[in-house]
Amino acid sequence: MYIKKVVIEGFKSYREETSTEPFSPKVNVVVGANGSGKSNFFHAIRFVLSDMFQNLRSEDRGALLHEGAGHSVVSAFVEIVFDNSDNRIPVDKEEVRLRRTVASKKDEYYLDGKHVSKTEVMNLLESAGFSRSNPYYVVQQGKIASLTLMKDSERLDLLKEIGGTRVYEDRRRESLKIMQETANKRKQIDQVVRYLEDRLRELDEEKEELKKYQQLDKQRRSLEYTILDHELNDARNELASMDDNRRKISERMSNADNEVVDLREKVKSFDKEIKVSTKGINETRSEKEDAEKKRTEALKVVSQIELDLRDIKDRISSEKRAKDEAIRDLHSMKKESEKSKSELAEISRVHAAKLKEEEEISKSIMDREKRLSILYQKQGRATQFKNEAARDEWLRKEIHDLERVLLSNRKQESLLQDEIQKLKDEIDNLTNYIESRKSESSKLESALANKQKDHNDFMKQKNALQDERKSFWKEENSVTAEINGLKGDLVKAQKSLDHATPGDIRRGLNSVSRIIRDHNITGVFGPVLELVDCEEKFFTAVEVTAANSLFHVVVENDDISTKIIQVLTREKGGRVTFIPLNRVHAPNVNVPQSSDFVPLLKKLKFRPDHRRAFEQVFGRTVICRDLETATRVARSNSLDCITLDGDQVARKGGMTGDKKITDLITKHQQMDAERDHAKSELEQFKVDITSAMKQKGALEKALGKKEKSLDNIRNQIEQIQSGITMKNDEMGTELIDQLTLEERDLLSRLNPEITGLKEKFLSCKNSRIEIETRKEELETNLSTNLMRRQKELEAIISSADSKTLPVEVESKEQELKQSKRTLDEATTVLKANVDAINNFTKKMEQLKCQRDDLKALEAKLEQTVQDGAKDLEQLMNSRTVHLAKQDECMKKIRDLGSLPADAFEAYKRKNKKQLQKLLYDCNEQLKQFSHVNQKALDQYVNFTEQREQLQRRRAELDAGDEKIRELISVLDQRKDESIERTFKGVAKHFREVFAELVQGGHGYLVMMKKKDGDAGDEDNDEDGPREPDPEGRIEKYIGVKVKVSFTGKGETQSMKQLSGGQKTVVALTLIFAIQRCDPAPFYLFDEIDAALDPQYRTAVGSVVRRLADSADTQFIATTFRPEILKVADKIYGVTHKNRVSYINVVSKEQAMDFIEHDQTHNAS
Repeated sequence: MYIKKVVIEGFKSYREETSTEPFSPKVNVVVGANGSGKSNFFHAIRFVLSDMFQNLRSEDRGALLHEGAGHSVVSAFVEIVFDNSDNRIPVDKEEVRLRRTVASKKDEYYLDGKHVSKTEVMNLLESAGFSRSNPYYVVQQGKIASLTLMKDSERLDLLKEIGGTRVYEDRRRESLKIMQETANKRKQIDQVVRYLEDRLRELDEEKEELKKYQQLDKQRRSLEYTILDHELNDARNELASMDDNRRKISERMSNADNEVVDLREKVKSFDKEIKVSTKGINETRSEKEDAEKKRTEALKVVSQIELDLRDIKDRISSEKRAKDEAIRDLHSMKKESEKSKSELAEISRVHAAKLKEEEEISKSIMDREKRLSILYQKQGRATQFKNEAARDEWLRKEIHDLERVLLSNRKQESLLQDEIQKLKDEIDNLTNYIESRKSESSKLESALANKQKDHNDFMKQKNALQDERKSFWKEENSVTAEINGLKGDLVKAQKSLDHATPGDIRRGLNSVSRIIRDHNITGVFGPVLELVDCEEKFFTAVEVTAANSLFHVVVENDDISTKIIQVLTREKGGRVTFIPLNRVHAPNVNVPQSSDFVPLLKKLKFRPDHRRAFEQVFGRTVICRDLETATRVARSNSLDCITLDGDQVARKGGMTGDKKITDLITKHQQMDAERDHAKSELEQFKVDITSAMKQKGALEKALGKKEKSLDNIRNQIEQIQSGITMKNDEMGTELIDQLTLEERDLLSRLNPEITGLKEKFLSCKNSRIEIETRKEELETNLSTNLMRRQKELEAIISSADSKTLPVEVESKEQELKQSKRTLDEATTVLKANVDAINNFTKKMEQLKCQRDDLKALEAKLEQTVQDGAKDLEQLMNSRTVHLAKQDECMKKIRDLGSLPADAFEAYKRKNKKQLQKLLYDCNEQLKQFSHVNQKALDQYVNFTEQREQLQRRRAELDAGDEKIRELISVLDQRKDESIERTFKGVAKHFREVFAELVQGGHGYLVMMKKKDGDAGDEDNDEDGPREPDPEGRIEKYIGVKVKVSFTGKGETQSMKQLSGGQKTVVALTLIFAIQRCDPAPFYLFDEIDAALDPQYRTAVGSVVRRLADSADTQFIATTFRPEILKVADKIYGVTHKNRVSYINVVSKEQAMDFIEHDQTHNAS
């Protein structure tokens, strides 16, 4: 047993909660400047353990509280943590915490958090070896000095206290007090007896009558005695009978109690079995719930697959029906299309003839109108121009304008021809493109069918491997159950450890907290573990992802981390990894949106200013619903993936799981990717074909418009060329103002011809419009309705002939088969769980029935015990009555006083009735003496009885006095034996310790005895004679003298002849000897080496080291000297800042530097 840790808060100079690092079980040294709080640290320990701070008044308690700047301290506590692995403290724990809390109005003790009284604490410490009679396990400042100044008689008192003679002396004082009280009582009895004898002599004058009266009175008392004796014997016989009955009832009750105990043990065993069954039911119910969830999920999957399969089959059947209908509709549609095409061809032929006719009529009209216009112009040229030159000039200008227009039209004609050719080329290209796309689509459909077949084969292999893996999982579960059972003890042993923290990291984190507190460092946010929060279901994923990064400490910048690392390295405080936020460059990860996974970072709760640290640890990780999804996401998105069960798949390809299934899943995913790519290509081909068809239709429409525009341009060119020709013909002709006869005849014929041609043109145009309208209707119906419908029907027939849907049906049927197998397995597991629950329930019911039967039997036995208790109570009541009667008879017999010698035998043979008759006759005779002075007689009898009682009482007091004298003699003898035994032990250890401390020296203790006529020795001037005790007894021993020789030569010296340093050595020798004689579990030394020379300080350090190593004893000492420091296992430094003390572990080099500095400072 030793002190493991001390926690102080609010006590004297320790304002803040100060917890020491665990003490060494060997030698611990505390150093610090004067006034820093070393003594307060020792006072804190004594505050809990010793009598130094007992019976405190309110002002005394207030003096223990810290006084300083800031908020006042209203309460303080000191807690000592003991290592109790040797069970020296009678508490069934390896670590015991004893706390004392003090405030202005309270002073309380707590043991392991529970309130206890001061008496309980002292008894507990006494049982652990903290002797009150030997307080030398704590040696404070001044104790050494007081020992050096002790007189011989005081040393003897010290040995008496160590030997426990105080108990003997207390009992002896109590015995002497009782003897004094007994002597006073005997004196009082003697006085009363003398007075009674005087009174009896006075009453003896009426002797004759009194004698007769006494004779009759003796007879009366003899009769009464005999009657009472009969009654007493009857009562005793009844009591004996009752005792027999009571013994029988007690035996019966004892047997019943034993049976009840046995039954209770059986009930306990049944309760344990019921508890085990209940636990099994709960565990099986949990498994059942999991199985129900899996079965529900499997049902959902089966239902979904069945729905999908039904949808696909419905699509196939509907497509088949649609195909049949489409074939019929296509046949009728083709007939209608052929009919429309033939009609359109006929109408197109008629329309072309009408167009040609209309064009010819239009040309005739235009030709005649030109000729008419020329005649009119020729007729009016003479009035318009002065001469032929002006006319020709105007004609040339007109011809020039027409040629410019003609050139523009020819350019437009050329452009239209180019555009028409381009449109035709584009139409041809689109036609070729559509054909190639259709060919590629058919190839892709065939490839998709093959890939779907391969997909189904892979699914079969995967399902087979999964079935094999499930069988392995079952075996693994059985092995895991055994392993879990074996791990139970291991889990219990690990409860006291920090769960996942390595030792050096844990020590490092504790050191970081202490460094932050001691150096007032800000900007430290704490470990990642303390800064993050999330739902419980994500705990495993977070722990696996972060691993040791959970214990990395987040700081504001790298300057702070550098400062802490320097202190940490200097103090060797453990290992810590820091995350400075100013140096963290979070990875730029682009996580796509998907329902298959979610970024782990989104499920964590943390402060926004810590985001960069969490992005560094968790930024590349996403949570996936299963291992297959995790593998696919990791390969396709270069992300680290994890499942809720903790299965990891790294972005570089590492994962956990079965290799065969993993490879199969990889191939499966590659095939799915290829199939999805082929499907997307097929869909794109269909979209491209549709788009190309639409584009082709638009181009054909544009081509028709361009061809019409080209025809118009060509007509305009012909007209312009005709106008130019006419104007060229007119140039150079004679300018006349009259037409020729032929021209006039032509002019008169042209107008009616133009009118007739216009009417014919109008009629032809109307007919052409009607034909054109019908043609457009046929074309629109054919292109918009019939042809499009025909293509739709062909597409329906083509899609119905596709092989993808049957392949999908086969795939879905395989999935359905696998899902049903999974459902059957879940149902089997669920049924097994239900059966197990039923078995557990049945067994528990049986156990409960058996337990209830046992409890009923127990109740019956308890009833038997209760009935026996009632019988006993009745017997005891009756016995009490008979005892009262017995006591009454005995009291009456005693009240009869002294009886004649023949009273016991005279009436022994007479029965009770005869005795009553004789008593009646005796009382009648006594009535004759009624004139006798009854008062005197009563007084005589009373005085006689009083005298006899007082005489008996005096005899009892004499016997008690003799026994007390014998007890005092025994106590004196035991006291002397205890003193001698203690002296021998202390003297023996004194010689040994002195020889260890003083090389070559020797020392011993001398017991000084008081002999008859002895005047003492040379120290009598110091001590003086002892006073005798109240009995006149002179003490056998009067003192203990110290004789030492520091050189080992010459005569020994007494304490008066020694120097101050030598006296200190002797005092320390005496302390060590006392400690060896009555060893404590640990010792507290407060600067015991202050007055010693270096050689003796070295010797003291060696003694302390040997005691710590050989006797497993703990030492906690303060010092300003290096000798004890050199043998220390652990050193603590006490510092003081702003009136507040702190205690921390320091290295031996730091402690030595402090002591050297302190010695140098004191020397200067």
